[in-house]
Amino acid sequence: MVNKQLAMYRAGTVIASALPGVSAYRLGQGLGWVLGQLPDYDGRRAVVASHMSRVCGQPLTKQQERRMVADVFANFGRYWAESLRLPALSHPQVAAGIAMVGFEHVQAALAAGNGVVVAAPHLGGWEWGAMYLAGAGMPVTVAVEPLEPPERFEWMARFRERLGMQVVAVGPGAATAILQALRDNHIVCLLSDRLVGPTAGVEVDFFGAKARLPAGPVTMAVRSGAPLMAAAIYYGRPAISHTIVFRPPLEIKAADGFKRTVLAGTQALACELEQLIREAPSQWHITQPNWPGDPQLHDPRAWSWLAGHFRPSAGNRSKAGGA
Repeated sequence: MVNKQLAMYRAGTVIASALPGVSAYRLGQGLGWVLGQLPDYDGRRAVVASHMSRVCGQPLTKQQERRMVADVFANFGRYWAESLRLPALSHPQVAAGIAMVGFEHVQAALAAGNGVVVAAPHLGGWEWGAMYLAGAGMPVTVAVEPLEPPERFEWMARFRERLGMQVVAVGPGAATAILQALRDNHIVCLLSDRLVGPTAGVEVDFFGAKARLPAGPVTMAVRSGAPLMAAAIYYGRPAISHTIVFRPPLEIKAADGFKRTVLAGTQALACELEQLIREAPSQWHITQPNWPGDPQLHDPRAWSWLAGHFRPSAGNRSKAGGA
């Protein structure tokens, strides 16, 4: 099974790299749209519909629900198609499709020499942004959840390393590696809108309901003294274009005790992530339950190797700096 999965990753990379950019994007988007229209055999479309309703702040009609779910899956297909072709692109080719808003916040942070923690949602094609920053001479470190079997993790790690990222496996020694990366003035990217791993995380208000989000981003910022800022990358037009938006550094106010400080900081970060996601709800592709009240998957294994294992970790485990 593992060999078949790895063969699919490799085949996808070959196909996506061989196609012109627009063709790869349209193929991925089209396949994703078709998947979004299929019967909900595992409950994943119901989960996505629930998320879209939360982001929109109101119940969706059946027509709105079908349209938004199809759009989410289409954008997820685009994510795969564009990400898998990145190793075949040069830095100038990637840079030609990137626009940035608020980059002065990153420049100021790097000028101070303490590195920067960038917390992002699962939105758009984040690897385009990471490859662009690394290719422009700004070291990028990502924390990645270990996968089983190890062959799958190794493939994912090598893939990102080819794009110029330094990969840190979450687990023993991860916090030390991340703190060292910040001391070396790296941009440390942590996906922060979904709890990954066995820890309890931090309970915050997220889109009007209680949810648990990773404590890692705030913990790493407090421990290192590096600024923490939220960011997102959005798909645009023409087909291969991406806009990275960096929010101003988050003010983390000291509370009564470390845990309270992390809680308050994570709540502030959750509000920042909400703003970024609301700008393009259908580009937010979390297909797993994220709130206690979400519909549950009938067979979580059905898509776990595809939908959940191509993501860097939010750095939330206690050994990686969780509170």
